[in-house]
Amino acid sequence: MGMPDNGWMMMASFRRDRSVVKERLKAGTVRRIAGYARPYTRELVLFLALNAVAAVIVVANPLLLKTIIDRGIVPHRTGIVIALASTVAGLALVEALIGLGQRWYSARIGEGLIYDLRTQVFDHVQRMPVAFFMRAQTGSLVSRLNSDVIGAQRALTTTLSSVVSNVISLILVLVTMFVLSWQVTLVALVLLPIFIFPAKWVGRRLQKISREQMQLDAEMSSLMTERFNVAGAMLAKLYGRPEEESAGFADRAERVRDIGVTSAMYGRVFFTALTLVASLATAMVYGVGGSLVVDGSFQLGTLVALATLLTRMYGPLTALSNVHVDVMTALVSFDRVFEVLDLAPMIDERPDARPLPERPASEEVLPSGPADPDPSGAPAIEFDDVVFRYPAAAEVSLASLESIARTDTAPSREVLHGVGFRADPGTMTALVGPSGAGKTTITQLVSRLYDVTDGAVRIAGQDVRDTTLASLRDTVGVVTQDAHLFHDSIRANLAYARPEATDEELVEALRAAQIWDLVDAMPDGLDTVVGDRGYRLSGGEKQRLAIARLLLKAPSVVVLDEATAHLDSESEAAVQRALRTALAGRTSIVIAHRLSTIREADQILVIDDGRVVERGRHDELLAEGGLYSELYHRQFARQDVPDAVR
Repeated sequence: MGMPDNGWMMMASFRRDRSVVKERLKAGTVRRIAGYARPYTRELVLFLALNAVAAVIVVANPLLLKTIIDRGIVPHRTGIVIALASTVAGLALVEALIGLGQRWYSARIGEGLIYDLRTQVFDHVQRMPVAFFMRAQTGSLVSRLNSDVIGAQRALTTTLSSVVSNVISLILVLVTMFVLSWQVTLVALVLLPIFIFPAKWVGRRLQKISREQMQLDAEMSSLMTERFNVAGAMLAKLYGRPEEESAGFADRAERVRDIGVTSAMYGRVFFTALTLVASLATAMVYGVGGSLVVDGSFQLGTLVALATLLTRMYGPLTALSNVHVDVMTALVSFDRVFEVLDLAPMIDERPDARPLPERPASEEVLPSGPADPDPSGAPAIEFDDVVFRYPAAAEVSLASLESIARTDTAPSREVLHGVGFRADPGTMTALVGPSGAGKTTITQLVSRLYDVTDGAVRIAGQDVRDTTLASLRDTVGVVTQDAHLFHDSIRANLAYARPEATDEELVEALRAAQIWDLVDAMPDGLDTVVGDRGYRLSGGEKQRLAIARLLLKAPSVVVLDEATAHLDSESEAAVQRALRTALAGRTSIVIAHRLSTIREADQILVIDDGRVVERGRHDELLAEGGLYSELYHRQFARQDVPDAVR
């Protein structure tokens, strides 16, 4: 006798992590799950109804087989045999159609739920502050959108249908067996502990092996991920030892192979043991039942029906013995998804938020070259006694998304102390100061990557916290020291700033950024793929593409965070020319490390320990003999040579 159809599903159930039943669910989790199921109420009802009908067919087939034998084959009534055999064939067809219907509704509900959860989580995570991404592990976030969402989906498909169909099947099978012969049924139930307890022992072993197997797979995948991205591959090329790298990977792969063999053997032993026990139970049923048939206590067809029903009893019993683990696994997956959705973004749009004034259309045209600043349409930027501290871990992230959150409980320290200044429309403000003084923090407050702890940051006289996020994003453009490009074409990376831009506008932006000649010379032109993080391009080329992207966006406020740092002199010269174009007619705040940029600034703010300690123009600050003068002689003086000498 073979194993029940759901034998392998039972084995998967045994491999679930039983520790999940110790998890504490948040209040209202089940009610929230019902809310996600509500749009699929009709499909769920039909799905469960099909499962119930399928469970009835499980019992109907053995009874038809009994009738064929007792009323057709034994008394030699060919007509009855043919009629009932046709009925069995018809039921088989109905069962096949029901199976298709079950699969359709299961997929419809499951994939729909996965779509709903994934899109909601993705949209929510997109609105989280940058501090969240600085703390959360990317792999943990991806896991929430993959394994946890799929685990949650099983609550409404696999787990629910399994419970419904197994409960109905088990009740019908047991009732039918007792009606046919209570003696044979009791004999079959006596063997149940021999079936369940060894299976549970093997199941625990499989659970432990499965957990170890997943851990080893994760370690091997992590190694491949680190070595196969561009930065990791470059580091391995420069410092790694190929033989040791290969040996290390081979060691991990060997452990994965060995535990895979062990898992396969345990699985086979498990399956063989279940088959053996079920065969012994069948033998006992035939032994006891056959004796009763010989004695005339019941008919041959009854014996065959009982033996067939027996094969349909052990499967549901075993599955239901672990149903609490399956249900809790699904509920915990939902809970982990809700945990992310319940983390409120620190940077959010107020209900009464107002858009910033739009820049006049004439000011949105890409300039074709350097020009004198034209303040018309460019807003002023004001810092009003700004105090800021970076948020603590508990304020922006979840302990389950980062490995250090459980120990990182110290309150964050204040990094800006009463910073106040005004950048007039169309002017450039340069920030200089020692490393760690708070320059980057100031620029991040302009684009509202963080909110101030006290005080206010205003653009065009409007507090950025009272501004719609869309208008703030359109108004402020940022170029950072490490310009990020997606693994896509140049066209796609530029159009990310303005999807409706035409090819002519893309070319115009590239010309203004001093990089069109290079792009035009590429075999695929605008369709050239830049590679992971833009690694197919040099640092200067990436920076100029980032500037082209900013020019295409045409913001009225520009923030530059050391956009020319770490560039060679040729790349720097090209980027500087592009920056002159980018800054023309715009209000700009620039973290400067080049004397040429500092000299062009309308005002220089010297930042030290989170405070503005000096302000003025280059010559004025140099004459004061303060921190700026010290920084000049230590960092900038060597740049103060005529262009002809350079």
